[in-house]
Amino acid sequence: MKIAYFDCFAGASGDMILGSLIDAGLDADRLTAELAKLPLTGYEISAKKVLKNGVSGTRFHVAVSAQDHSRGLADILKILEESSLGEAVKKTAADIFKNIARVEASIHNIPVDEVHFHEIGAVDSIIDIAGACIAINLLDIRAVYASRINVGEGFIDTIHGRLPVPAPATAGLLTGVPIYSSGIEAELTTPTGAAIISYFAKRFGPLPEIKIMSTGYGAGAMDLPVPNLLRLYIGESEERAGYESIVSIETNIDDMNPEFYQHVFERLLDAGALDVYTTPVMMKKSRPGVKLTVLAGAAARDALADIIFSETTTGGIRFSVMERIILDREVRRIHTRYGEISVKVFTSAGRVVTVSPEYEDCKRIARTMDVPLKQVYDEAKKIADSLHGRGNK
Repeated sequence: MKIAYFDCFAGASGDMILGSLIDAGLDADRLTAELAKLPLTGYEISAKKVLKNGVSGTRFHVAVSAQDHSRGLADILKILEESSLGEAVKKTAADIFKNIARVEASIHNIPVDEVHFHEIGAVDSIIDIAGACIAINLLDIRAVYASRINVGEGFIDTIHGRLPVPAPATAGLLTGVPIYSSGIEAELTTPTGAAIISYFAKRFGPLPEIKIMSTGYGAGAMDLPVPNLLRLYIGESEERAGYESIVSIETNIDDMNPEFYQHVFERLLDAGALDVYTTPVMMKKSRPGVKLTVLAGAAARDALADIIFSETTTGGIRFSVMERIILDREVRRIHTRYGEISVKVFTSAGRVVTVSPEYEDCKRIARTMDVPLKQVYDEAKKIADSLHGRGNK
């Protein structure tokens, strides 16, 4: 499996991410051709080699000729929708901008649809985010990992005045991500860089086992005491399974109509929760209650918390960061005497670990053909096991 690892020893920005991808082998002309599918004008892209403290890297730059203006989330989503980019790239870029909008709404205490992007709504930031989505798709990178992120320190001048580093948007987007400062007084990680890295990276930490195919360096604009470069490794991974950091969101409830839980579950899952469940608990004054637990990626944390506050009776929520290990999963179709049934196939390093027939398919067929559900399920499981070498020896 092809993976990418971003080594953020000098932080990360949108232009550094694209510079590193080009430096690692992405065809800059193909990227430019894809970006031309966006309904945007008045900009010019360049990618050139530069030296940072004696180390060569690619400096990606978007020069904007026309006067730019702030945009709302709806404006940016319209730009993406009206483009002729592939649907997968459109969705990924839209999800990143939605994450940014949720963070900005929380910072400014306004609804998401009232958020106006200033720096991030500019043409260069749209190009950076859409470009990163295009690049990862073109390079066929299946998983992204990253180091802990150097954010810098000090202050930065923005449209809202002088703000601390990391900027509030950067800090919000990096919720659940390990960050640090090496003492350099500069904004090393920008909101655009934070938005891209936090969305794509499955795990933050040491370099995973990888057979390196190429290494790239994306150069930033500033000159620093260390090379102002984002290092990228692209290679093949032989990991047996995938590790990723997730956020656990919990709250205890003892005074809500239990009929509401189905609606709460549906809203949380639709908003990106990985799993939602309840556990019976005994609360103070010996009142029976439930502990609502939601597992999610860090980027979805605030949006899910808002749903919990609006849809339940709780007055407080707990967060904790944890790691999990997951098998690779794909859905395949198998033929049985009852018809076609979907089967989930779980693998590790290309080896099939387990197979599981899709319950809803089996239930539908059992009802249609008036046969026992377990009979349909057992046949599907037997055929799936034999096809993937898991039958009895």
